[in-house]
Amino acid sequence: MPRFTRSALFAGLLALGAGSTALADDGITGQVGLGVGYQPHDPSGSRYESVPLPYFDLDWGPVSLDTDDGLTWDALSANGFSAGPYINYLPGRNANGSLRGLRDVPNMADVGGFIEYAPDDFWRVFAFLGHAVAGGDGQGGVLGKVGGEIGYPLGAGIIGSNNLTAHFADGRQAQTFFGISGDEAQASGIAPYNASGGLQNVTLTQNLQIPLGGDWSLMTSASWIRLTHSAADSSIVREKGQVNQGQVQTAISYKF
Repeated sequence: MPRFTRSALFAGLLALGAGSTALADDGITGQVGLGVGYQPHDPSGSRYESVPLPYFDLDWGPVSLDTDDGLTWDALSANGFSAGPYINYLPGRNANGSLRGLRDVPNMADVGGFIEYAPDDFWRVFAFLGHAVAGGDGQGGVLGKVGGEIGYPLGAGIIGSNNLTAHFADGRQAQTFFGISGDEAQASGIAPYNASGGLQNVTLTQNLQIPLGGDWSLMTSASWIRLTHSAADSSIVREKGQVNQGQVQTAISYKF
């Protein structure tokens, strides 16, 4: 199966979005940038790592490319409501270090549909439902998220926002990252575990956009991630990971 990388998938998303510019009346608008994140290596929180991150917040009429939500198309839009298909990047897991003996999980694409209500630029509620594709044998499955976001000015041109999102997965997707087969248990020393579907985690994020002069801005975010139910009870989390996790990201962006 093909293996997706973050840079390759976002390049593909950008190319796909560029191919849809005929749908837009005013051309491409938004922000692009590059930054770095300090975040969990995998959903169990077995360790943390620093990684380079692209930053996108672009619109081509009904087509948008966003670092968090991926490429979305407002196929239906009226009175603040929008709905349509999306494709996003789903990072995998290298089973090394404390996870040695487990199966690797390749980077995958998350493909599905969304619905959103955003009557203005400062708040929205949303729901996404998709399927992880291009995983290994028995890996990937159905996943989704529901949440809301509200933005507010803080003075001196600084804009803040808060996002609260609940993430769900079916049994196959949960087993991909939180389950332990008998062979994996023998190879890793981690107790066997069968993960079940349902609510996987709740994530609360604080974002800041700080103007740097001209069309440049500093984008920062800090998130608290709380694993729940089957994910929190996983033997990987109990023996190697953390139920409560955090991540911070920062990027320099250019608006055009």
